[in-house]
Amino acid sequence: MEGLDTGTTAWLLVSAALVMLMTPGLAFFYGGMSRAKSVLNMMLMSFTSIAIVSVLWVLVGHTLAYGEGSGPLAPFIGGLSDAGLSSMIGEVDPEGGYPLLVDAGFQMMFAVITVALISGAIADRAKFGAWLLFVPVWSLLVYFPVAHWVWGGGWVGDITIGGAEVIDFAGGTAVHINAGAAALALTMVLGRRKGFGSESMKPHNLPFVLLGAALLWFGWFGFNAGSAYAADATAALALVNTQVATAAATGAWMLVERIRYGKITALGFASGAIAGLVAITPAAADVTPVGAIGVGVLSGGICAYAISWKFKFKYDDALDVVGIHMVGGIIGSLAIGLLASATANGADGLLYGGSFGLLAVQAVAVIGVALYSFVLTWVIAKLIDLVMGFRIPVHVETNGLDHELHSETAYAFDELDDELEGAEATDLSSPTPPGEEVASR
Repeated sequence: MEGLDTGTTAWLLVSAALVMLMTPGLAFFYGGMSRAKSVLNMMLMSFTSIAIVSVLWVLVGHTLAYGEGSGPLAPFIGGLSDAGLSSMIGEVDPEGGYPLLVDAGFQMMFAVITVALISGAIADRAKFGAWLLFVPVWSLLVYFPVAHWVWGGGWVGDITIGGAEVIDFAGGTAVHINAGAAALALTMVLGRRKGFGSESMKPHNLPFVLLGAALLWFGWFGFNAGSAYAADATAALALVNTQVATAAATGAWMLVERIRYGKITALGFASGAIAGLVAITPAAADVTPVGAIGVGVLSGGICAYAISWKFKFKYDDALDVVGIHMVGGIIGSLAIGLLASATANGADGLLYGGSFGLLAVQAVAVIGVALYSFVLTWVIAKLIDLVMGFRIPVHVETNGLDHELHSETAYAFDELDDELEGAEATDLSSPTPPGEEVASR
């Protein structure tokens, strides 16, 4: 294949696989944070996102996000010239040296996890059929346009203030603020869970949470370093920054926990790690490693407080999508305006002698994406609620979504109890005669 760079191609293939692994990791992270009676439902929301968005991306998603638009809609959405991706087969990017299909596959994984992130906010109370409808509609009307705005030649990528352009290296706006704002809108439409604020709704399986956080942390190296589109110095910087920002965020979160509650928790460590990963995503190639530590400290400390805002403002963000992804994405995107360094990638933030323009243009991108995602998601959710209902009945919520919606349970406690009771009854009523015990083994 003429012009093919096998090294770059191999790196993008590996990075795409790493990003794909993040969505099953998210399923474990969210599944462990859920209650035992709804863990399978929560995990299926992530896994079905993989299936639905992957097909939709090939059919129309990639071209709507990255295709060249026409007329007055060009700044807002791409065209349909490459629908189906068939025109990409065998084609190589002339500058990067990688097959165009590798790029399409890599970006597919971003689309998948963005939708899956939203699900954690509505744990325990959404109709599964409504979710299966929400995923493609939200992808078409929200994610694909926003991806076009930021990375596909749309208005966010084109705006400048004082000579500064928007920086979103791997998805602070397009992925995390987008998903977080959508999650907030869904909580408004679906309302609070039964017993929110009065009943204990603690995570049922913290080892699952830690496993999920580990898989996400591992996959995030493909998410961020892979966004360099080459195995080069930029990828190396993104990898190191991702690691140290995440590490710093866990420390900041644990410190806040220790001060507020007197204890350090496994859930807090895992949540701090995700907050750091989210915040460094837009800034991974534009801050120094010391700057990345600063981003991590800010995100870990602020997000540790932000997750409690749901109790103050009475919105039921079940698994802290708003407090971690929206808030963390905002922190990381705005931190670029303060901590970006020309040593890293050519632009200086305010703390390195740069102008106010970079911070201002980052703020415009943050506000634009957040408002669009919130409003469109609210409208989509309201329409789905009118058509088929988005919220499950109270008795389904009480009995658990796994049993009521999927006829399954993650843990066969009832069956085990029945077996034990049956064994005890057999032992009491029909003791094994001497000599038969050995024969029955």
